[in-house]
Amino acid sequence: MNLLPIFPLDLVLLPGVPLPLHIFEPRYKEMIGECLELKKPFGIVRATGDGLASTGCTAEILSVTKKYDDGRMDILTRGVDRFELLEVNQERAFLQAEVMLVDDEPEHAPATLVERALLLHREVMKLAGGGANSEIEAESHNLSFLLAGSLPLDADFKQNLLTTTSEEKRLEAVVEYLQAVLPGLRRAAKARWN
Repeated sequence: MNLLPIFPLDLVLLPGVPLPLHIFEPRYKEMIGECLELKKPFGIVRATGDGLASTGCTAEILSVTKKYDDGRMDILTRGVDRFELLEVNQERAFLQAEVMLVDDEPEHAPATLVERALLLHREVMKLAGGGANSEIEAESHNLSFLLAGSLPLDADFKQNLLTTTSEEKRLEAVVEYLQAVLPGLRRAAKARWN
């Protein structure tokens, strides 16, 4: 039985999205140390007062950006695959779980929807002072995750995206979300310019 080490956090990691982490708790220093040694991923699952979300995302460790004398470390990870938690195992200092990877439905989002999402995202980034993120291309795999992951969106919204297995439905949700926040951003930008 292959168990995935689990890191419960109050955030949602999306596939393809980078996430820097500061590892300081002894159990997570042990977990990350093992993942580095064995070159294996770990899972990030959103933890709330109600417990763990049923869907999470595997994280690959891209680099250790800083090591501290006391064993703490800063690492850069990136989301890879979504998974369903099947059974949580508490035999170690850190949680592990039996998981099942989740695949998308084999369909493509319409080009008009992709363009609309990219256009709205560029405007939001510009108004928020982030500049247009040129790295996000229309052909990007999991475009919806990359767009949502580049913005400070609500964790519930991101968790819903993570559980949706249709890229078209996810892009529709992202477009709807961006359309809802744009009027406020436009007003705030206009007030700054006046």
